[in-house]
Amino acid sequence: MSKPNPTEPVKLVFSIFAKETALLNETIEILSSAYGPPDFISAEMLFDYTNYYCAEMGENLVRRFLSMEKLIRPEALPDIKLATNEIENKSASDSRRQVNIDPGYISKAHLILATGKAYTHRPYLREGIYADLTLVYQGKKFCSLPWTYPDYADEKQLLMLSKIRAKYLLQLKMADQ
Repeated sequence: MSKPNPTEPVKLVFSIFAKETALLNETIEILSSAYGPPDFISAEMLFDYTNYYCAEMGENLVRRFLSMEKLIRPEALPDIKLATNEIENKSASDSRRQVNIDPGYISKAHLILATGKAYTHRPYLREGIYADLTLVYQGKKFCSLPWTYPDYADEKQLLMLSKIRAKYLLQLKMADQ
């Protein structure tokens, strides 16, 4: 029989993309007000891995990743996804999103993203939210899976996420002392 044990806190991360830098920065401010200050904000980059969002949001989308200083409980992820959906809705114009916010978390073992889309590799959490196992940590690095989105499988993102994970591990170590 396995005995339930409390889980470790996890590192809250966000991917944000929009048509305009100003909207990215405004969204970072909103997320900072809700979840505390970020301890990492990536440089702005083009979001050009897919044209899936172009019809709704336009072309030439820009993106930033951020991780939050405060660690969270993993079971908070559905609430965070529901809250980011509300942020997206508030910024919408003519029923079209102006910003896309993908929350997730990094643990020692993986990167999980929250989504409202069901699929075979996405266990249901609650309230219409699923957990997307996006990356696993094996052999001292993040590894993509057959369903990992190409942007998350990109070497630059894997390296960035590994650095965020290293910061997370340091936070766990400091908390144990």
